[in-house]
Formats: sequence, structure tokens, C-alpha cells
Amino acid sequence: MTIARDPDATAVARRRRLRSAKVLRDGAVLYWWFELVLVGVFYAVYSAIRNSNKSDVAQARRNADSLIEVERFFGMYHEHRIQEWALHVKALIISANYFYGSMHFVVTIGIMVYLFRRWPDDYPLWRNTLAVTTFVALIGFTLWPLMPPRLLPHSSGYVDTLAKYPTLWTFNSGAVNQISNQFAAMPSVHCAWALWCACVLVPRVQHRWAKILAASYPVMTVTVIVVTGNHYILDAVGGFLVLLIGFVVARRLTRAGRGARPSPLPTG
Repeated sequence: MTIARDPDATAVARRRRLRSAKVLRDGAVLYWWFELVLVGVFYAVYSAIRNSNKSDVAQARRNADSLIEVERFFGMYHEHRIQEWALHVKALIISANYFYGSMHFVVTIGIMVYLFRRWPDDYPLWRNTLAVTTFVALIGFTLWPLMPPRLLPHSSGYVDTLAKYPTLWTFNSGAVNQISNQFAAMPSVHCAWALWCACVLVPRVQHRWAKILAASYPVMTVTVIVVTGNHYILDAVGGFLVLLIGFVVARRLTRAGRGARPSPLPTG
């Protein structure tokens, strides 16, 4: 009797032998080095498109005025009051500056690594969610440029804390000022990524303190973007909405890691 091997099982076994392969429950294979290249290329393309779109200043100002009117209509225009209160605590402002300039990348990258290593079957869905979310945000930047509070006229009372207080970098520094599109504010990618981090961590970490810390991360991020004058509250709402869109689209498109585990046994 000839024993025929299941082609799927044979393919899985072959791919297992490749160095650094991580085989998912449905037979899909991930490689950390390929994921690193994929994320790097995606972010490079995103940054190039985002920063090359030097929007019209007048249009960005008009959009800011319109957004402020909407917030006033709903009774949620409190950005100036919040920043004015925070400016009385210098340590808080400096902490917010460093949080804004670093945590956005450090936490997100760290959680992607954690997800890849500890929950590889869930990794493709959440990686794709982050990618779609960021792409949708790019559409928003292109179609609706928005002047952030810190760039409004001095008569508005806002302070650019990144420029006035210690921080890792400022938008006024030569290199950053040349390449950065400072009107890419709606939606807030900071807030979208922060909520993504919370959605990934809260169901997966074990300790209660870790769940609380993960759940509070988006709240801290919203506070920081307002205190530093980089975003309006509605920018955060926009960020949360594009994350929802990203998750819905990614869930429909992602197949890797979501199927049944193939049997490694030969079939007669």
C-alpha cells in the first residue's frame, strides 16, 4: 500500500525547516526578518507621501476654524483651558513632550514584537489592522489638512511646548521642519496607534495592573496631544474611528493565522 502525504502537511513540514520560521495554526509561515522589512518599507512609503503633501496654509487654518466651531457646538472645546492649566506644572509639560516624542514609536514597536513572539496566530490580523488604519489616516491628511493648536496665531493663547520646553526634538529643528507635514493632524495617528496597543494588550496580559496600564495608555495619549498643543480633541476621535475602520477591513481581508490547524499526519 502506498502512503500519500497530505500536500498541506508536507508544505508545512518543509517550511518548518527554514530558519527562523514561525508556523501558524493554519500552516501560514511568518519570518521576523521579512516582517521587519515589510514594516520598514510600509512606514517609509507612508512617511514619504505624508510629508511630501505640503498643504495650503490658508486652507489648513480654515479647517482649524471649522473644527473649533464644531467642538464649541458640542461643548467640547477645552484644549486651551487644559493646556493653560498644565503650563503651571513644568515637570508635567516636559514629561508630556518626551511622551509625545518617543512613546508613539517605542510602545507600538514593542507590542508588535510581543504579539509576534507570544501570539503569532493573532499577529497578521493586528499587523494588517495597523497598516489599514495608517493608510486611512493618510487619506485624511491629504484631503483635509488641519492646522494644529500650536500653529494658530499667538492671540489664540496656545504654546508650542515642544519648541519652548526640553524634549527629544521639535518641529522647528531644520531637518524635521523640512520633511514634516505639520498639517497632518486629522485624524491623530498617535491616538489610533495608542488604542491599537490597548486592544492588543488588554485581552492578553494576565495581571490586573498590566490591564489597567494598557487601558490607560490611550487616555494618557489623548491628554498628551492636547497638552502639547499638537492636536484637538476631535483629532483623537478621528483616530479612534480610523482604527475601527482598519480593524473591520483587516478582519475581512486577513486569512493567515485564522484557519484550522492542518493535520501533520499522512493520509492513507
